[in-house]
Amino acid sequence: MSILVLGSINMDLTTYVPKLPRPGETLQGSSYITVPGGKGNNQAVAATRLGAKTKFIGRVGQDAFGQQVLEIMAGEKVDVHQVFKDPNHATGLAVINVDDAAENAIIIISGANFALDDSDVARAKALMDKIKVLMLQLEVPAEVSLACAQAAKEKGATVIFDPAPAISMPDAAYAFIDFITPNELETETLTGILPTTPQEAAEAAGVLRLKGVRSAIIKMGSQGAYYQGPQGSGFIPAFQVKAIDTVAAGDAFNAGLAVAIAEGRDLPEAVCWGAAAGAIAVTRRGALPAMPYRNELESLLNEQS
Repeated sequence: MSILVLGSINMDLTTYVPKLPRPGETLQGSSYITVPGGKGNNQAVAATRLGAKTKFIGRVGQDAFGQQVLEIMAGEKVDVHQVFKDPNHATGLAVINVDDAAENAIIIISGANFALDDSDVARAKALMDKIKVLMLQLEVPAEVSLACAQAAKEKGATVIFDPAPAISMPDAAYAFIDFITPNELETETLTGILPTTPQEAAEAAGVLRLKGVRSAIIKMGSQGAYYQGPQGSGFIPAFQVKAIDTVAAGDAFNAGLAVAIAEGRDLPEAVCWGAAAGAIAVTRRGALPAMPYRNELESLLNEQS
């Protein structure tokens, strides 16, 4: 199975602090790590670790961070031959604060990620005859992601769309999306409903499906995930793990979902795969290092099924 990811590549600077700082407050942190990240990068590495052949479309700068990230992605067996080294923009940077409750606050400096344009869409289109699933997010220009979604639908590929960071989208765009996977705050931006219960998630998912999405999956953090689509609806409770860092848990969820869909699994099982992948990610620090492996996912599914 082959998955194409178009999205962001960052270098992540993650700091660990007792609590998230208030405006004007200086805190003493305990440690920090510098690792590759970006939603697109995280999802591509996770999909590969879970068993997919993954190709990536994106951009980095012609700088040390960009070279380092590409070497690490290639070491993870992600195909990065179509990543463009942009001479005019720096590699994206994310500054992430994580507190003792595993909550986080993130500042993103987009750099080369927001320089993606029609040339990147063209490179993605050239690969779409050979893929089963296209994974998209919004840490690159929305018009680029949506143009790729439309092209993928025309080629018969399945589109999984992570609307993060959340923006208002034109209604026509929803028809190109097979699976949309917002978290609670992103759901509120897209639907006007902040889902705090499965019932509210069901209402929000209904709104998204009326807009044209085939299946809506509402990620509800430590509660679990609600899904609604042609194969039915339901709620998957969160797997029971000890969370130490929630950074990139949503990216792991999307990768688990994507790999399951690419393997032909039905919606309820695919959402379980996503939930298990996200649960594994919160047990480790950092973004890319936290992405799960296939054997870990299968073990967790067997233990808590």
